[in-house]
Amino acid sequence: MGLTEWAYSLSESMLSEPLPRRWSHSLGVAKRAQSLGPILGADAELLEAAAVLHDVGYSPSIAVTGFHPLDGARFLRDQEGVDERVVRLVAHHSCALLEAEERGLRHELETEFALERPELVDALIVSDMTTTPDGEHTTPAARLDEIVQRYGPDTIVGRFIQRAAPEIHAANERVERRMAAVGGAQPM
Repeated sequence: MGLTEWAYSLSESMLSEPLPRRWSHSLGVAKRAQSLGPILGADAELLEAAAVLHDVGYSPSIAVTGFHPLDGARFLRDQEGVDERVVRLVAHHSCALLEAEERGLRHELETEFALERPELVDALIVSDMTTTPDGEHTTPAARLDEIVQRYGPDTIVGRFIQRAAPEIHAANERVERRMAAVGGAQPM
């Protein structure tokens, strides 16, 4: 079984029943990651695997800290022995260091998991932040607004996502430029 096939199977087993909407979102994020293939080259499969696995830390069966990037990355590393690069992408997806800081977990996240290549980090940010909770395509601005509305502006997630917004928009611009340079479709 290849990396992506395995990743889909694991993510489905952990999310589809307890968190069907999270599973739909993960499928949408993986589809967006596929669309960025022209700028990913040999890392396309790696990014797609990370995309479908990025939210496994929400699974009630493995949630320990309540911070899904850290819980998911630890599970993938310690229980599943997943490729280190996939684990790093899951650990740091969508500006996770900023949310970790809000939760008092930044030191743990950054000392346990190194950052992955910036181009892949950007691609995963764009994949996540252009996908609705139901797995549909959206814009980064609409996605950010949706997150703030869902969680509230004064919650941990609301504060973090507002702080992360400039980096999310910058990542989207960098990905758009790379896609344009290779003649690929724009991610939004």
